[in-house]
Amino acid sequence: QSARPRCRVSGGEPVVRLVEPRLRGQGGRNQQLVLAAMDRLAKHPDFRPRDRGRLVLLSGGTDGEDGPTDAAGAMLRREVWDAAERLGLSAEDYLRRNDAYSFFQQTGGLLLTGTTGTNVCDVRVLVVRPDVT
Repeated sequence: QSARPRCRVSGGEPVVRLVEPRLRGQGGRNQQLVLAAMDRLAKHPDFRPRDRGRLVLLSGGTDGEDGPTDAAGAMLRREVWDAAERLGLSAEDYLRRNDAYSFFQQTGGLLLTGTTGTNVCDVRVLVVRPDVT
């Protein structure tokens, strides 16, 4: 086990399966990806509440746009977990409605960059800090 943080960077555009329009909320593919990761982590038997502070996940469009929103994407970090818990929000419920934007707007997880003037696809960055138990 390394005592240093680990970082993974990837690119490419994630694919999202959309629900029917009358049920659909707001959000984009990067916001949906981060929310799906949060939901999967929360349900994983080895993921503990204290692990929330060990990782940061960012997914965003390099052009500053993610779906029909003003956000470039979203970022998952401890503060987002804490806000969701405090507000009683269920990632699964928002995922089901393709409403990641509303979830991250309430929890402070939106990545707001404005238009960047460049577009080299979407980028994801995952940083995992070592467990300091």
